[in-house]
Amino acid sequence: MSLDQPQFQPDSAQLESQYEEFRDTFSRIQREVSKQIVGQQEIIEGVLICLMTGGHALLEGVPGLGKTLLIRTLQEVLDLEFSRIQFTPDLMPADIVGTNVVAEDESGRKFFEFQRGPVFANLILADEINRATPKTQSALLEAMQEKSVTVAGSHHELQRPFFVMATQNPLEMEGTYPLPEAQLDRFFFKLKVEYPSLDELDLVMERTTKREVPLVEKVCDGDQINGLEEIARDILIAEDVRRYALRVVLGTHPESEDAPELTKKYVRYGSSPRGAQALILAGKVKAILDGRYNVARADIQTVALPSLRHRLILSFEGEAEGIDPDQIIEHLLEVTV
Repeated sequence: MSLDQPQFQPDSAQLESQYEEFRDTFSRIQREVSKQIVGQQEIIEGVLICLMTGGHALLEGVPGLGKTLLIRTLQEVLDLEFSRIQFTPDLMPADIVGTNVVAEDESGRKFFEFQRGPVFANLILADEINRATPKTQSALLEAMQEKSVTVAGSHHELQRPFFVMATQNPLEMEGTYPLPEAQLDRFFFKLKVEYPSLDELDLVMERTTKREVPLVEKVCDGDQINGLEEIARDILIAEDVRRYALRVVLGTHPESEDAPELTKKYVRYGSSPRGAQALILAGKVKAILDGRYNVARADIQTVALPSLRHRLILSFEGEAEGIDPDQIIEHLLEVTV
């Protein structure tokens, strides 16, 4: 097709119908998940934004806050294949992606056959991901970025949607390995799971100490999720809003002219371009959920913390003074125009 040939553009009524479908499906999934997950509405919304944009989520929080239950409930709500990988220090890359094994046919002839690992699923729970060595963690790099794995020179495509939700404990340091920067950068959002309030904790006890367990209903399948991702990408973003998002990202780089003094003092390396992609794509989803058909600066500001907090590498001064990357991002949003 030539470049000057007119392409099909959906009319406003069709677009409105698509966006309404997106909001309705998003709300139904959120409502069903909330039947088993008490509170944590920001976490649920953040995980669903990652799922609807083809990204991945890193959840950080102390044990017992429902991180594992969240993705298990999500699997019950969505008609998708689920796989759990428990990361341990002795876990090997082949335990994740699979390996070639020797098989034998009816005539007795031996041959190599690829045995798929647990990464071949739609929803992957990478439980306590920082307990495995960097060598094992790196087994997810290709899968998370290219949606494929390569084993012994053979390329294997992963089925879409492909969503990784990893969990890690921020307190326990013994027997854990920090995630490499390349691994962190492949997570669309880093979400901090906070301890529940008194009322929420009371509701958790009420639900989990009785015989009855809340039941959830299936909402949609993989094809529908893939379709919703395409709808989200169609949302318009004005040039000034897009450039605002880019200035926020450049403000995380200490050598940039857009960087405030706080960045220059406490940050060693800033966000990669994936941070800008996360800001814009997540901003598009927030716009749809708010009933708008274009991205506003407020959308960028709302998603800035989960999009960028894991992409900032602090300097020695920042580490020594206990600076939280969230402080730097919040300051950036105040000074960036």
